[in-house]
Amino acid sequence: MPHGAEALDLPVWNRASDLSLGPRRRNAMAHLNSEVKEERLREDLKFYFMNPCEKYRARCQIPWKLGLQILKIVMVTTQLVRFGLSNQQVVAFKEENTVAFKYLFLKGYSGIDEDNYSCSVYTQEDAYESIFYVINQYHRLRNISLGTLSYGENEDNKIGLKVCKQYYKKGTMFPANETLNIDSNTETDCTHLDLQALSSLQDWKSSSFFTLEFYRLLQVEISFSLKGIDLQTILSRELPDCYIFQNTIIFDNKAHSGKIKIYLDSDAHIEECKELNISGSVQKNTQYVLVFDAFVIVICLASLILCTRSIVLALRLRKRFLNFFLEKYKRRVCDADQWEFINGWYILVIISDLMTIIGSILKMEIKVKNLTNYDLCSILLGTSTLLVWVGVIRYLGYFQKYNVLILTMQASLPKVLRFCACAGMIYLGYTFCGWIVLGPYHNKFVALNTVSECLFSLVNGDDMFATFAQIQQKSVMVWLFSRLYLYSFISLFIYMILSLFIALITDSYDTIKKYQQNGFPETDLQEFLKGCSGREEYQTEPSAFLSGICCLRRKGSDDHLILTN
Repeated sequence: MPHGAEALDLPVWNRASDLSLGPRRRNAMAHLNSEVKEERLREDLKFYFMNPCEKYRARCQIPWKLGLQILKIVMVTTQLVRFGLSNQQVVAFKEENTVAFKYLFLKGYSGIDEDNYSCSVYTQEDAYESIFYVINQYHRLRNISLGTLSYGENEDNKIGLKVCKQYYKKGTMFPANETLNIDSNTETDCTHLDLQALSSLQDWKSSSFFTLEFYRLLQVEISFSLKGIDLQTILSRELPDCYIFQNTIIFDNKAHSGKIKIYLDSDAHIEECKELNISGSVQKNTQYVLVFDAFVIVICLASLILCTRSIVLALRLRKRFLNFFLEKYKRRVCDADQWEFINGWYILVIISDLMTIIGSILKMEIKVKNLTNYDLCSILLGTSTLLVWVGVIRYLGYFQKYNVLILTMQASLPKVLRFCACAGMIYLGYTFCGWIVLGPYHNKFVALNTVSECLFSLVNGDDMFATFAQIQQKSVMVWLFSRLYLYSFISLFIYMILSLFIALITDSYDTIKKYQQNGFPETDLQEFLKGCSGREEYQTEPSAFLSGICCLRRKGSDDHLILTN
């Protein structure tokens, strides 16, 4: 029994011993787990802020995003150049047809527009002759036009001309007695002249519709539709485009100043040709271009997925770091360190990829003539290519000598924005003042947008003498005010505001240079990363191929470079 009792009491003694050692063992294990967790977090952070070549040297991680971005730059630029050449042909065809229409339908057109209108007439006889000239030229179009033009249907599905005249309802006017009796309400009368009616010249000319009372007349509008085919695309091995030109000619007499301004507006719409029978290699070339565009979409999709994945992983790492810092140091991480995990370059690449994908889809639809929106496609592809090339700066920023521009822009941007907000108020004041006072006397001040453009040119030192010289001297008071206005603006913005603007950027540049020489201020994140035992613990030897290309180890003098992801 005693022996049995001893045997029975032994587990009890062991359990008591375990209970006495348990808290210490658990504390030691918890401390060990905390250190392991901290070291792993530190290594992950260090790895996250490495550049692609350092990541490969550390863990043999192939820089897929870097290679993909280089390939994307080449392909997107090639795609843009090809589309740009095609778009230039489209725009040139529209502009050349507009010029041809002015020579065809405007009597006495000199080839140079008068201000914002094409030409003008000053007598009733010239007005009648100009209106009849348009109608006669339309009737003779097939015999006189050099282009591939034919008659088209208007909005009423009729072939021919639509002539409308707008005038005051009724009224009498006696300038000699300085008396006026007029109804401000307006009326619009329209008539349609088809090709058969135009064949009888005297019938439509003698119509009462073309008897104009110029003192009541506001405007005469002649509209017609023409069709054409752009054959120059065949030379570049592309399918031709079919166009519909909605032409409108307006004889504007609203001012009743003795001068009728004549406007010609040609609105070109591209439509799919109904029947195309083209022999040669045009169709084959179209298929090659479609395959290339599809490959660009695949590349951009891959880049989009990789960059999105990197942002998601960065946010998870940020959450780990914030929780660890709050748990260990009982305080939050500063905002600057939190923003370090948000890689703006990845966001830039994602926006660029989305615009390239949408633009490439539009380009493919345009190529097969399902869509004709060249302008939207060119904006998307042009902006995406701009962002792609701007993104190259990211890889140059891995080196100290090339990183100055990025760091200076980051440091000076908040101060520059605040400065521009204040200077913008003064600029807007000068804009409104110049428009209201100098607008009637100076061509560059007739509209708010032209005033703003003129003042911006003056800030940059352009067109100064022309701006001073073109002011009309009809009013001495306005002429004197213009001198005070221009001298004060130039003195204020060039000698003071522009100099201060440059000084802000120069100050940020000097600060960055000092930081590069003496070291940047350390944040909580950088202090935490200092505790890392270094990449050498888990660094493996890179392959000879990638080392020979871009991943060679830097010299010891380059170890102070800022590591960015």
